[in-house]
Amino acid sequence: MTFERWIQSRLTSHGYPCGVIDGKIGPITTAALMQFERDNELFPDGLADERVVKALRASASAVSPNVMSHLPDRDNEEPKGNVIPLNAWPRQKDLTTFYGRRGTNQTAIILPFPMKLAWKKQQLITKMTLNKRCAESASRCFQRISEVYNEKARLELGIDIFSGSLNVRKMRGSNRWSTHSWGCAIDFDNQRNGLHWHKPKARLSHDDARPFWEIWEAEGWLSLGRARNFDWMHVQAARL
Repeated sequence: MTFERWIQSRLTSHGYPCGVIDGKIGPITTAALMQFERDNELFPDGLADERVVKALRASASAVSPNVMSHLPDRDNEEPKGNVIPLNAWPRQKDLTTFYGRRGTNQTAIILPFPMKLAWKKQQLITKMTLNKRCAESASRCFQRISEVYNEKARLELGIDIFSGSLNVRKMRGSNRWSTHSWGCAIDFDNQRNGLHWHKPKARLSHDDARPFWEIWEAEGWLSLGRARNFDWMHVQAARL
């Protein structure tokens, strides 16, 4: 059986239902995985890495036989082959290994709705530069955002304001390179989401932004606001 089906079946058997066990990792499976992580005191990044697999195996003995009896036998087998994380974005220390040298391997994605430049709002953009390894994922997120939020809602929330993607630079106040240097991070509406602003001051910390962040999290992207309650403008295809 595939690793994806194994993850879905294990989560379901532990009381974190994933819907149909079909090997397709979508928002329902990701949400179940993140809740399992929270309940087991793991960082909730929605990625089925080694720590999650270990926790699922360790708690297998606690699964109710009644629950297990409703799952197909083949779904309760161990996965064959190597365990590969789902949407396994690298940790920040491994960005060069995964994405290549800073500023390289970039491509342009077409946006499903125009965005305004944060520093020149009268200018609209229809493309965004991102690393090739996360560009397709970002495209899916933007498409889903366009389906969930209409033009008025995007304007109100500020998710139509582009504050940066690829930018080879150091982190502000640090000697470390920003994730933007690899083109695996995006900023939205920096004027209403200051770097050190917390909830509820930051606009993207409000409840109406929750679906926006959940769209990114379903693809494994990390919101620093949701994870650490600062830099609410920022989302990245990288783990901390």
